[in-house]
Amino acid sequence: MSKKTIESIQVLLVEDDPMVQQVNRMFIEKITGFSVVGVASTGLEGKRQIEKLKPDLVLLDIYMPGQDGLSLIQELRQEQIDVDIIAVTAANDTQTVKTLLRHGVMDYIVKPFTFERLQQAFKQYKDMYRQLNQAGEISQDKLDKVLSAAKMDQAKAMADLPKGLHEQTLNQIYTYLLNTGNEAKSAEEIGTDVGLARVTARRYLNYLESVGKVEMELTYGTIGRPIQMYRLKG
Repeated sequence: MSKKTIESIQVLLVEDDPMVQQVNRMFIEKITGFSVVGVASTGLEGKRQIEKLKPDLVLLDIYMPGQDGLSLIQELRQEQIDVDIIAVTAANDTQTVKTLLRHGVMDYIVKPFTFERLQQAFKQYKDMYRQLNQAGEISQDKLDKVLSAAKMDQAKAMADLPKGLHEQTLNQIYTYLLNTGNEAKSAEEIGTDVGLARVTARRYLNYLESVGKVEMELTYGTIGRPIQMYRLKG
């Protein structure tokens, strides 16, 4: 955990896809207490930026061309460079998770993810950052409370989903809607593009509407039957 005491936690974003890089930057800048101080598209560039900018936190994509995120983490740890890491990857196999946790990542986010999941990870990091950067010693009791709060937040995020809905599928639909901008889409269009049945897509869209993330409007086709169209709320 970095020991700098600053008002805003400085974040370096390492991601090779320009579109994803832009979306992630927008996400981070919406979260109070964080600022993006730099971006990098490769592990090698990320290493140079870490040494130059000395960020508190790196949001690091694991699979990149050239030097990947995992080898960058290993290099940073071997050289004892003091920086915290939240890993982002499409892989969710247990071996990858174990490897990243052994190298001390603060959190692990599976693509595609929602803004809420990223916000949750950053909020947990900020709470821990503030506690561990206070002057003086930290008691066992206070440390236990910090770690327990992080685990409870993660459990709550999973428990909030209704039975039968899965976080990864929800993330797919949310990210799809994010990338479509303000264009409204039907459940059938969304399902086709994401790879889900229309009925399944509608269940997730109805859930997103119920929690205030999506708005639904009715339009009428040529045969007069109303079509439900969905877009993210602005």
